[in-house]
Amino acid sequence: MISAIILLPIVILIVLKGDLLFFACLLTLISVLGISEFYRMALPERRFEHWLAAPIGSTLIFAPCIRNDAFVVAGIGLLFIGFSLLFLFRIRTVEMAARDVALALLAFLYIPFLLMHLVQLRQTQYGVQWICVVMLIVMTNDSAAYYVGSTFGKHRLYPLVSPKKSVEGAIGGLLGSLCGTMLAKFTFFPQLSFVDAVVTALVVGVIGQSGDLFESLLKRSFGVKDSGTIIPGHGGVLDRLDSILFAAPVTYYYVLFFFRG
Repeated sequence: MISAIILLPIVILIVLKGDLLFFACLLTLISVLGISEFYRMALPERRFEHWLAAPIGSTLIFAPCIRNDAFVVAGIGLLFIGFSLLFLFRIRTVEMAARDVALALLAFLYIPFLLMHLVQLRQTQYGVQWICVVMLIVMTNDSAAYYVGSTFGKHRLYPLVSPKKSVEGAIGGLLGSLCGTMLAKFTFFPQLSFVDAVVTALVVGVIGQSGDLFESLLKRSFGVKDSGTIIPGHGGVLDRLDSILFAAPVTYYYVLFFFRG
């Protein structure tokens, strides 16, 4: 609670008052921390690659700010080729080389590429409101799932990946997400229709929960409990970011193709 009380107002202030570039800088900092956590879990012996990957890979966050698509595609291509060559000439064991390269490139796809969609979402007509909606969906989903699951949870949702999560908690989380979108509609986002509120609550809520499960799968595969310790009581940046990473692109493409304001 103390960590949330300190960090959440800072994030909200930047979302509401900061311009697009400042918001992208915040996401870049988060991406650097997230990639660092990923490398410490997945490739702990690759320290040199770790220190290169975190800042260089996080530049993907600024891709939506660049108006030249060819330049962006070229940058992504060079990032892929560059790190492929880096691993080619810094082989530890041939048997593990493909695994190491795949994990290194997954870090870029999983963290800065998905986070980049929040910058794209911020560029839409009601971008600030939509960023707040995503945060509300994820926070109300997490909180409702935790309390409902702790109180009524009896049926395990996916014990192979996350033994403590329950079906009851997942349903409670979706109801929490619905409360979050309705709160947005009747307070700061009247342009959100009832259909938009219900659809985004359910779709983004399910995707957010899936993102949580995916990060749990990664942690179990790497043999760790938390992705890091940077946020007291919460674990690492990825432990707080897992739902948003999946929710961001889904929300952006919903706004792009279906939302009419």
